[in-house]
Amino acid sequence: MSAIVDSSSPDALMYLVTSVLATAVMIGIYVLKFSKPKTALNPDEWIAFPLIEKKSISHDTRTFTFGLPTETTILGLPIGQHISFRYKGADGKMIQRTYTPVSGDETPGKVLFTIKVYKAGVHPKFPDGGKMSQHLDSLEIGDTIEMKGPKGHMTYLGQGKMQVKVIKKPLATRTAKHIGMIAGGTGITPMLQIIHAALRDPKDSTKMSIIFANQTEDDILVRKELEEAAKEYPDRFKLHYTLDRPPANWKYSEGFVCKEMIEKHLPPPAADGSTQIFMCGPSPMVKFACLPALGELGYKDTDYFVF
Repeated sequence: MSAIVDSSSPDALMYLVTSVLATAVMIGIYVLKFSKPKTALNPDEWIAFPLIEKKSISHDTRTFTFGLPTETTILGLPIGQHISFRYKGADGKMIQRTYTPVSGDETPGKVLFTIKVYKAGVHPKFPDGGKMSQHLDSLEIGDTIEMKGPKGHMTYLGQGKMQVKVIKKPLATRTAKHIGMIAGGTGITPMLQIIHAALRDPKDSTKMSIIFANQTEDDILVRKELEEAAKEYPDRFKLHYTLDRPPANWKYSEGFVCKEMIEKHLPPPAADGSTQIFMCGPSPMVKFACLPALGELGYKDTDYFVF
């Protein structure tokens, strides 16, 4: 015969309460350990995110911090992907641009973008300036901007592995031992995203070298972060600048990115594809300077990717 427990006795009640509490704790631990945190982005839906902080980095550059729905919500943006922003202009038309954040899932509850503000009347070729960047600069704390994503054709999976989708070609997986990067101006942001992800991962031994091109020294974005990374990881990350108009006693390169600069500061092509070159910047820089130089140096089209 099985024993019958008198649930009305003090000992039985204590046992029952203890069992319920223990079960609840175990369920809580399981949920915390194995459940995935909620992500903020939706590739099929525009979502409004509030501005919670705006910080001036230089005379024309700001870091905008937007809040996610909860303090534990993560952005959910794969490394190498980007996000679309949009707002309705005064004429009722939607203005849309694409940006890459400088933070990732390591900062739950918020996402940071470092963006150069192109003001009207400053650049003769662009008298109206940048519509989106000026709009972002005009936002007050609590104002919102609509975002949608992830977007993009490359995802860095970690430890040198990446998935690349080139137009009219199937999804391909590439593996690099050394990644060379060429960035121009605001094209540094997707590079910084990958640099941070690779250097944060103790299992990732991928080496990275970058040429960062700008017009003047004052135009160099996220310089502090780049130089700190180069100092902290000297065997894994090499940093080189080139300026159109350098100051006196400038110790880096001068002028446009060229064949000789790439040959000197980036890894050479590898027969097994283990050297990969990433490029992001003004279209003329990529089309007329970088791609021809890479071709002359022997890189194949499967050895590089343009953001």
